[in-house]
Amino acid sequence: MISLVAGTRPNFMKIAPIWRALSKRHVRTRLLHTGQHFDASMSEVFFRDLGLPAPDLTLHTGGGSPAEQTAAVLVGVEADLVAHRPRAVVVVGDVTSTLAAALAAAKLGIAVVHVEAGLRSRDWTMPEEINRVLTDQLSDLLLIPSRDAETNLLAEGIAAERIVFVGNVMIDSLLHTASHPTDVVARFDLADKPFALVTLHRPANVDERDAFVRAIDAVEAIARRIKVLFPLHPRTAARANALGLSGRIRAMQNLRLAEPLGHADFVTLMTHAKFVATDSGGLQEETTALGIPCLTMRKGTERPITLTEGTNTIVGLDAPLIGREVDAILAGNGKRGRIPEGWDGQTGERIADALIAFLAGTPPPKTAVHRA
Repeated sequence: MISLVAGTRPNFMKIAPIWRALSKRHVRTRLLHTGQHFDASMSEVFFRDLGLPAPDLTLHTGGGSPAEQTAAVLVGVEADLVAHRPRAVVVVGDVTSTLAAALAAAKLGIAVVHVEAGLRSRDWTMPEEINRVLTDQLSDLLLIPSRDAETNLLAEGIAAERIVFVGNVMIDSLLHTASHPTDVVARFDLADKPFALVTLHRPANVDERDAFVRAIDAVEAIARRIKVLFPLHPRTAARANALGLSGRIRAMQNLRLAEPLGHADFVTLMTHAKFVATDSGGLQEETTALGIPCLTMRKGTERPITLTEGTNTIVGLDAPLIGREVDAILAGNGKRGRIPEGWDGQTGERIADALIAFLAGTPPPKTAVHRA
């Protein structure tokens, strides 16, 4: 039996293809939902959209400080692992739940498998960078989405035999979802109307007032040029209220706020948007896969392949630069990329095969990996 751990929306998108592939191979799984995203709009709708079963365990670790969340996941996951003793624990991504579940398993001597291992931003102010590095050091099998990830891991002393290139599992869910568009464009009255899709939630952009004001300036630079749809992350909404910035956001011309959206609705909107402006890591990948220009409102990225091969451009919170990039996109000169290796919708299958081989003590199969 294999335990699969998810705690946030990106986790669910990565777990779903793995769960489907393991189920096809009649491998018993146990799905653990840490509850890091704790309201229905941030988790339950994603289980529904992605066709995941109800979790076997649901914790309620949302809210609180990172230390409190880490402790709650450690205690809750440890109890479940002691009770059920899986042969391996699969963790995905780079959130608090990822590190905490990996630590709980490692302390119990249970094999840890990290999906999306080896990504590095080199930015130690990001909580995710700490989670990534520590989770990789705890992991027995490291499943990487891109070749640069292997270079990073080898430089950190990870043995080559523990590293397996499988491709990008997020794209499996994206392609699955994109093939079933929803009516969300009509619901928002955006049919045949140009619009940009904007998301913000990173602590570096919304926790402190000065940075949040600069982020709002950046969004205004976009809204002066094109209609903006801005699904508001609960964390962003809470910080806007706490910092007294909600009024300025709501008063912005040419901007429409929305509640958090399910994956199916969000993907449909992405496919219709002129471009996406975001501080999300996953959206940098999804826009590359869809061929949609992406403006990343961060100082850097742990996904450099989206810059070198994809449609991503780093703009930070530089409103004049963002304005110039938007003008270029609207003039038809947006960045055009290509689909990277292993972004073919079959990564979940390769992960399942690698897991089965790992548990059997045999080398991973030489499954074909190609461009979509």
